[in-house]
Amino acid sequence: MRYGPLAIVLVTAVTLGGCTEGVLDPQGPIAAAERLILFNSLGIMLAIVIPTILATLAVAFWFRSSNWRARYLPDFAYSGRLEMLVWSIPAMTVLLVGGVAWVGSHDLDPRKPVSAAVDPVRVQVVSLDWKWLFIYPDQGIASVNQLTIPVGTPVSFELTSSGVMNSFWVPQLGGQIYTMAGMTTRLHLQADHLGTYRGASANYSGEGFADMRFNVDAVPAETFAQWVDAARSAGPVLDAQAYADLAKPSKAVAPFTYRAVAPDLFTSVLSSTMQADGPSQLTSVASQRTE
Repeated sequence: MRYGPLAIVLVTAVTLGGCTEGVLDPQGPIAAAERLILFNSLGIMLAIVIPTILATLAVAFWFRSSNWRARYLPDFAYSGRLEMLVWSIPAMTVLLVGGVAWVGSHDLDPRKPVSAAVDPVRVQVVSLDWKWLFIYPDQGIASVNQLTIPVGTPVSFELTSSGVMNSFWVPQLGGQIYTMAGMTTRLHLQADHLGTYRGASANYSGEGFADMRFNVDAVPAETFAQWVDAARSAGPVLDAQAYADLAKPSKAVAPFTYRAVAPDLFTSVLSSTMQADGPSQLTSVASQRTE
């Protein structure tokens, strides 16, 4: 028995250790609002779960065989008051939880921009097999499996897929949204604190799914500008041929950058059907866009 308290402490420490670098450790306004919705929903549900558990234990204790004061009512059939109590509490719980979800779904609409005094950084995201491509259209660069953003600045994402559906997710910044071929989804996030945050795919997409991880580096604006300048001075050019090579299935791709991106490449990827058609289709689509 002397090891009982120690075991409880260790189990608690291990359990709480899983709360770091996740949805319970938000580092941005969207993630913080999502955690608040989670806690509010939990509190509302506990308002019925805890009394139900206590009532079950109380009934079991009161109607034990040794309690001669408990009345046995075999002919009891109906009580309006009990029916009102039994149905009103769950109905109120459903209404409250539904209200929280309703308000939150409008306030945290992925397409709704984050309110800020500065303009957002635009990032175009393409989920590939099995890696992530991040295009910065305003900076004219791109990166693979590495997302660098300025802290305190909203980030406006446009997302699509090269083929298989995936799910873009950065737990500490909030938001989980799917990427689908031929479609664009939008997401707005912001990092309020400096740091490196884990990003991944939350939707199984095949053999290399476990390698679809990336880091989000939230850095000061000056450091972000320096990173952009460094990316512009090194690395290959992301054109139709380079994209076709990148789109081929590969695992555990080390992060790297492209110093330049072909105009309207994201639009060409979005308009193309499947990458099996190779760079020729991307080139033809891009040429049609420029004519």
